[in-house]
Amino acid sequence: MESIEKKITGAMLTMIRSRRAVSAADLDTSVHAPGPIAPAKIREARFSDFDAVARLKQRGDLNPDSYENWQRLWQRNPALLRHEIERPIGWVLEADGAIVGYLGNISLNYRHGDKTLTAVTAHGLVVDPPYRALGLTLVAAYFRQKSVDLFISTTAIEAVGKIALAFKSSPLPQPDYETVLFWILRPYGFARALMHKLKVGHALSLIGAVLTSLVLRADKILRRRRPRHTSSSLTIQEIGIHEIGHDFEALWAGKQEEGLRLLADRTPATLRWHFEIPGDRGSANVLCCYKNYELVGYTVLRNDMNSESGLRTSTIADLIAKNDAPDVVQTLLTAAYNQAQKTGSHTFELLGFPPRIRQAALAWNPFRRKYPACPFFYKAANPELHKTLSDATAWYASPYDGDATLIRPSYTTSSAPENPRQEIRDTVDQLPAVLEQEHSEVF
Repeated sequence: MESIEKKITGAMLTMIRSRRAVSAADLDTSVHAPGPIAPAKIREARFSDFDAVARLKQRGDLNPDSYENWQRLWQRNPALLRHEIERPIGWVLEADGAIVGYLGNISLNYRHGDKTLTAVTAHGLVVDPPYRALGLTLVAAYFRQKSVDLFISTTAIEAVGKIALAFKSSPLPQPDYETVLFWILRPYGFARALMHKLKVGHALSLIGAVLTSLVLRADKILRRRRPRHTSSSLTIQEIGIHEIGHDFEALWAGKQEEGLRLLADRTPATLRWHFEIPGDRGSANVLCCYKNYELVGYTVLRNDMNSESGLRTSTIADLIAKNDAPDVVQTLLTAAYNQAQKTGSHTFELLGFPPRIRQAALAWNPFRRKYPACPFFYKAANPELHKTLSDATAWYASPYDGDATLIRPSYTTSSAPENPRQEIRDTVDQLPAVLEQEHSEVF
């Protein structure tokens, strides 16, 4: 079975690295177009640039955004409203009146002990090929900002990581952040997506998918690859994002007192803002864990679909447990796993989180794959703080940090379907029921 596991994780890495290789090539600053080009100047981005930036992102093969989401990020952001900070929404490169480069700039709050730190995360770096040598001027503008305690990048491909290092950022020291733990929920659909991505012929694809799914099902039983935990003292309740309320405030206050760690702001208002994405093409579930009517933990599950492969993935976007209690963590992961199955996802994934959280997940023998390079970089304006953050125990890093789950593909209001989740289901091939059916007692 070990060889099968290596083949599965190897195939997934092939899918990921092929997309990242294209993205890295797009950001190669050594690319120059033949012949003269119009000079470009950098300036702060404006809301009136939205349409031009959207076209630029489309040319650069970046995820679509919406004007409503721009309003959310830069007009309704609690990190801006609370401190009345005037900060650029980003920067653009402009040549002959056309936008040829862009970098977004999103404000965030972090807590470190009793201190509130102002942070920014870069987002959506894209530059047209003739101007890619000027892309560094956008990054330089980002790092020149004043009144910023912490600069964060959480979705960095290898090329962007090299740029971050050039500006004296450091890779996240938290152990195994770049190693994704995942479980396969629907073996046949997962195998079909892999065969499609690997461009296997139609006949071989069908045969390969059936054989692979059978092996995966057997492997799932033999290795007990499934979160399975029950506790008579703990109960789970699902709520809507808009229902995140005062009990979350109490949990958040207690979390800050458990030790000196850097924590992204998780006040109820910020949580709601973070996960309420206008025109969201995916969905999010909030699962709460209670003990004697006290909220002792929660997790937010992101459900998304890869439009190219049709692979549906559920990812733990955030998870907080009082005192990182293993019992609470395992109860939440089991509930999230079951919710991912109910949603119809092919895989359930956990990225990041400190060792105590990951250890609870490792008890259920997940598959593992690694990012080709560390996706998380940071730079503290204060050298002493930067040195403090070089200690792995100073972090509680997860997909909640930066823009990893803050920005997702979204529709504009005018183009959003009445039921986005149903549209996602409708675009996926109808898979044979006998192979897609999940037997809860066995699998």
